[in-house]
Amino acid sequence: MSFKSLGLSNALLKAISKKGYETPSAIQQKAIPLILEQKDVLASAQTGSGKTAGFALPMLQLLNNEPALRKRPIRALILTPTRELAAQVQVEFKEYSEFTDLRSTVIFGGVGANPQIRALRNGVDILVATPGRLLDLENQGALSLSKVEILVLDEADRMLDMGFLRDIKKVLALLPSKRQNLLFSATFSKEIKKLANEFLHNPVLVEATPENTTVEKIDQTVYRVDKLQKTDLITKLISEGNWQQVLVFTRTKHGANRLSKKLEKAKITSAAIHGNKSQGARTKALAGFKEGKVRVLVATDIAARGLDIPLLPHVINFELPNVSEDYVHRIGRTGRAGASGEAISLVSLDEVGYLKGIEKLIGERLQPKTIDGFQPTETMADVKAAEAEKKKRKAEHHSRKRNSGNRGKSSSKGKGNRGGGRK
Repeated sequence: MSFKSLGLSNALLKAISKKGYETPSAIQQKAIPLILEQKDVLASAQTGSGKTAGFALPMLQLLNNEPALRKRPIRALILTPTRELAAQVQVEFKEYSEFTDLRSTVIFGGVGANPQIRALRNGVDILVATPGRLLDLENQGALSLSKVEILVLDEADRMLDMGFLRDIKKVLALLPSKRQNLLFSATFSKEIKKLANEFLHNPVLVEATPENTTVEKIDQTVYRVDKLQKTDLITKLISEGNWQQVLVFTRTKHGANRLSKKLEKAKITSAAIHGNKSQGARTKALAGFKEGKVRVLVATDIAARGLDIPLLPHVINFELPNVSEDYVHRIGRTGRAGASGEAISLVSLDEVGYLKGIEKLIGERLQPKTIDGFQPTETMADVKAAEAEKKKRKAEHHSRKRNSGNRGKSSSKGKGNRGGGRK
């Protein structure tokens, strides 16, 4: 099947050819004709499956078929969960619309709003946005959604995971009731189905791959190792393997920072990317990683969602996720576009339960291996003792915080009394 056989215009075929694509992916073959027929679509597709082009191309065609309205009101809105994904989606819209008269822009938080407001005032047909910044600018009167004809919720499952449901509902209330709706999600959870029922009209269900399956070309390896030896093991694997581009997942922001600093000390260029980093720092880290200036990008799940890194050879789970589905999203960063990839998981004794949940989800047994010099010696007693110590430290930290807060209150109270006496 060719892109031409999907009914796309010459302007779009020219842009597709310029990008070097010849054959549409499974999600593109299924979604493009349905969207061109202006149907509501509920699609299951992993990041990296070509889903952005799956909705961008038919949307551009539908919008380009109509004459541009005066002042160019926003006619299409794409909501994404993260800044990185928003920026990436906007790049694709810009590339595919090169030979049309359509304009697009992107807005997200973490950067100044003024340049975004200026772009909106100049008029745009397509807006890519994260929910928070979109609602902020709408409240300021910087944009109107009253002319939106097509709405896309991209990576809707992650938006719900990140607590955006209330914001999504606020956005839906600002849109015209008559519009085309497209919902793309990696999984069809109960929450996603409930959301779909609330705003999709007679949707057509599209599944490009069976739900929660992993890419066949990914070689998955599990190493059993003690928690305290993980940093030394990951350093050994990267150094001795001479790996030049490795995406590493940690469970927490602090864990990402800590590991990145330790890798730097071991002379392995590294950068951390997570929600506490400024947008500038995140963009710089990602650019350095893609350009090969940074060998290791250490990320949390939310920050890495939607990252598109072509031909990424290695993904390492420094810690297993406590949500099994996130394992599928993580390892799906590699083995894309027909290339092979490697996913390695470092599993300590306290994570064995997470491993079993992952195996159940993917329907595959991941037989753990060990490496000489890193054979695990932890016992369940060690794990329980470490957990107890962690809880104790946490309780002490909260106690110190409370006490310092109370001291501050009493001293300010005293100051107030003394001031009253002077009056």
